[in-house]
Amino acid sequence: MAVVSQAANLLEKAIGHTGDAVTEQNMTNPDRDREQYADPSGEKMKALVWMGKNDVQVVETYKPKLIEDRDVILKITGSTVCGSDLHLYHGAVIELQKGDILGHEFCGKVDSVGPSVKNLKPGDRVVASFQIACGECMYCQKKLSSQCERTNSNKVENIMYGGRTAGMFGYSHFTGGFAGGQAEYARVPYGDVNLLKLPDDIPDEKGLYLSDVLSTSWNCVVDTGVKEGDVVAIWGAGPIGQMCAEMSFIRGAKRVIVIDGGPAAWRLDLVKSKTPKVETLNFTDLPKGTTVTSKLKEMEHGGPDVALECAAGEYAKSWTHQLELLTGAETDTSEILNEMITSVKNYGRCGITGVYVGFTNHFNIGSIMERGIRFIGNGQAPVHLYWEELLKMLQDGSLNSGIMLSHRVDISEMDTLYQKFDARADNIQKVFVQTRFSDPPAPGTPELTSWK
Repeated sequence: MAVVSQAANLLEKAIGHTGDAVTEQNMTNPDRDREQYADPSGEKMKALVWMGKNDVQVVETYKPKLIEDRDVILKITGSTVCGSDLHLYHGAVIELQKGDILGHEFCGKVDSVGPSVKNLKPGDRVVASFQIACGECMYCQKKLSSQCERTNSNKVENIMYGGRTAGMFGYSHFTGGFAGGQAEYARVPYGDVNLLKLPDDIPDEKGLYLSDVLSTSWNCVVDTGVKEGDVVAIWGAGPIGQMCAEMSFIRGAKRVIVIDGGPAAWRLDLVKSKTPKVETLNFTDLPKGTTVTSKLKEMEHGGPDVALECAAGEYAKSWTHQLELLTGAETDTSEILNEMITSVKNYGRCGITGVYVGFTNHFNIGSIMERGIRFIGNGQAPVHLYWEELLKMLQDGSLNSGIMLSHRVDISEMDTLYQKFDARADNIQKVFVQTRFSDPPAPGTPELTSWK
């Protein structure tokens, strides 16, 4: 994949951008052009940068400055690491460049605002959406912020997908090339649109997760149509899978079965301990001749009504897919997708939220057609569509994001955090990453963990 990524970088340079973005592209670290992008004060900040496959480092770089009228500069008070970040860490997402600042989930306090920002002021507590929306285009008018037409001019994505997503923080030049929030400061383009004020009764340890994981989980459940009485199977017991289980019950699901295994099998016990109604299936414990599909059909006549993919396409089980991924014959394995397709009832629904970046082989299209399976790409979650509703749910207690929060870590140890999170070590589920600007831990949240 590293070769594919570098080839994509060269292709992008050769064919150029589409030229229709209305905000600065490919500004992934102020240090790349200090005069144009760094704050004139010369203030430095810590930031987590990608340096190559399985190599991230905490470095000192420059604080960003306001460069456009609707920009906001944030003092970051909380960020986190996401399963999607591991795809960057592994080099599975194309168009990464050494020195790119990562991180797409973050919250903070407003440091400064551009002259056109009228709804925010220095000191306001806010959370950022992981996507960058203009607030004005066809999709933004419907609050489908993840598909904004005006913040990502990457031509390679346009060619591959037949269209583009919005620009995204800290997620390679494929999505516009924006510096991320795993840092002490971040520049937020269109800050008057892409920041949501946090009320006093919502601490950062809750509000942070409106940025991505809560909105992504809710979108997965709602978009796939989970309804009263459904039996739901979820592939992946990470934070997204865990919150999808909780939210499926909120939507009226009768049963929820969470599937995981291997080095991540401990997550099944964690999810069960937080949501006792959940049933679990450890695929590594299945006897010879028993598959995930056959076990699910044994547990529920005909299989589940709904299957939710909360894992991703880079984790191959069979040697065939491992070889095809290694050689670039495919970018994503179809194994989980095929398990979902063959597991659900006829006319069942399959929702895909785990990251898939390109093409796959051996996909069971026949079962989809013959059995009437609804195969739904949930898309990058449109955060703006949901985050106000989810904030109210956090406030009234109907949604508890604290069930996934396992650790608090300082940004200075974020390189170690990536290694631990990738290895599924130390029972790390979801992390709150503090900076020098963070408040003390909120009551009932984890104390600081250090590996020094």
